[in-house]
Amino acid sequence: MDVSLKSLEERTLKAEREAKALENELDKLERNDLSHVNDPRLDKLLTENEKLNHRLAILENAIEAERSQVKSTECPTLITDINSIEGSICVLDELKKVFSVAVSLAYPDLIEPPVVLTQSGNNIKFGDYQCNSAMAIAQLLKTNNIKTNPRQVAENILKNTPTSPLIEKVELAGIGFINIFLNKRFVEHFLNCILKFGVKPPPVKRERIVIDFSAPNIAKEMHVGHLRSTIIGESIARLLEFLNHDVLRINHLGDWGTQFGMLIAHLQDKYPNYKTHSPPISDLQAFYKESKKRFDEDEEFKKRAYSCVVQLQSGNPDYISAWKLICEVSRCEFQKIYDRLNITIIDRGESFYQSRMDIIVKELKDKGLLEEDEGRLIMWSNTEREGIPFTIVKSDGGYTYDTSDMATIKQRVEEEKADRLIYVTDAGQYTHFVVLEGCATRAGILKDGKKIEHVVFGVVLGEDKKKFKTRSGETIKLIKLLDEGLKRSLDKLKEKGRDLVLTPEELEAAQTAIAYGCIKYADLCHNRVNDYIFSFDKMLEDKGNTAVYLLYALTRIQSIARNAQVSHETLMEEVNKSGIKLNHEAEWKLGKTLLRFPEVILKVSKDLFLHTLCEYLYEISCMFTEFYDKCYCVERDPAGNIVKVNYERLMLCEATARIMTKCFDILGIQTVSKM
Repeated sequence: MDVSLKSLEERTLKAEREAKALENELDKLERNDLSHVNDPRLDKLLTENEKLNHRLAILENAIEAERSQVKSTECPTLITDINSIEGSICVLDELKKVFSVAVSLAYPDLIEPPVVLTQSGNNIKFGDYQCNSAMAIAQLLKTNNIKTNPRQVAENILKNTPTSPLIEKVELAGIGFINIFLNKRFVEHFLNCILKFGVKPPPVKRERIVIDFSAPNIAKEMHVGHLRSTIIGESIARLLEFLNHDVLRINHLGDWGTQFGMLIAHLQDKYPNYKTHSPPISDLQAFYKESKKRFDEDEEFKKRAYSCVVQLQSGNPDYISAWKLICEVSRCEFQKIYDRLNITIIDRGESFYQSRMDIIVKELKDKGLLEEDEGRLIMWSNTEREGIPFTIVKSDGGYTYDTSDMATIKQRVEEEKADRLIYVTDAGQYTHFVVLEGCATRAGILKDGKKIEHVVFGVVLGEDKKKFKTRSGETIKLIKLLDEGLKRSLDKLKEKGRDLVLTPEELEAAQTAIAYGCIKYADLCHNRVNDYIFSFDKMLEDKGNTAVYLLYALTRIQSIARNAQVSHETLMEEVNKSGIKLNHEAEWKLGKTLLRFPEVILKVSKDLFLHTLCEYLYEISCMFTEFYDKCYCVERDPAGNIVKVNYERLMLCEATARIMTKCFDILGIQTVSKM
């Protein structure tokens, strides 16, 4: 409640109590039959009572005025003119505003009444959207001893529904459903805006968002296990950036710890002149395995490795130099993967948080949140000491991943000023992030309802439905997987004879787009929580909900105007003359599907399930196929000569292509003009 309103109500309550006390005094005098006597007490009480009544009237008027102001502030601003829309709006959100006003006018005494709107589906008789609030409101009224039924409630809502340029008509149906039919002129205006201004995001409050994804370990090659985090994290970042959020993409590299002692010791032995000559470490994975073998089998080497860790952590310049060299070799290998997949990410290793770990440990100690356990310092995520505690300091005084993650989240909240904290990791780390959130909340780092958003995903399986590995049982290297994708996509294009009609440059572009696009799309089109089977054969199918089919569908749409010899400039001239008109039923269905783009984008930005966007992209292609089969864009005579160009339909093709292209861009998939 507004502070000034609360203060007024408190003062009114006090004045009412004083008035009641005075009335009691007056009653007492009247009962003693002193009302006819010239008693000074009576005159005084009457005067005070008059003053109090005056004060009460002033306060009550002030409350009413304050309430009206609050009501007008809370009342959503509705769109009243189609021509005022030049960007992008979410139709579902705007309809919720319209019916929020209707419900509040129909039932002003209900506190936060439910406003439920859903898409109606493909049956035109049920409209385009439905307001299903009547049932829930009828139940609320029943609990308040008000007799009614859902249909009466719906009728009352309808009477109070304000007009909107988005709505053609509303109809009452069944026991209390309100069917909403969209205004065709509004949908046409929306599509014309896409042609004039491009695909714009719906307006949202700008936030600072940190996304932690990919996160390989230094000195180890990226493998198929890193694939999902990298692809999902990149797409989430792209989507949130499209909505104009301030996004920080973090690659939380494992670049600090005991393993660097053995790596530095092995480097010193194998390449003693590493400080002056860059060592030819072409296979870092093999280098790591060699050092690990020595660490496990040679006790003297192990002691020296531990000594190297101490020297590194104490800041010895020679050891820091060796550490930096190993990290740089590793980062260069990671970057080859990121470049091929068009991934943008900022490296920030655990070493970045080293000094911050000292600070968080001291802070937790000072707050009395750490307790000793067999030489360790642990922290519970709750006062009941339930679940698994974090190990903040090991018995040897060293730090752990738990310490690092506590320092990391503190840095992101306090230094980066993050509004949202998103971590993209496999489902196996679920418990760890539950404990992290609990500890960060208990330590006062996460407050005011701020939460960790853990974007979990399942594992990648082979076609045998077991963990995706090589025949020898080793984890598949990501670089090998991408090479295989390129080979298979080229084979597929040649199988279709595309090498005979495309230039070498066009063929290479199509090969790359298909190879990386099919790998990304096969991951993103599945509900990320589930495991998925990695199969190049299924990925490269040119039918159904696959990247190959959708990329081909887009190139086909883009080729329609080109084959009709209509330039972009000519098409835009026609847009300014007449614009899109949705006269045919198939045009209308496609137009309404495109209209849902902002709605889908906003939904995914909240729940971070990217398969919803993939399903929407496939739905667009299906709707376009229906439109193209029923509506001629270009008419030709038997000889193949163009006799008529339907510019309004070419405009609808262009709007479809632009939205599909934006969907692909958000998914991180490169499109091509020819395939």
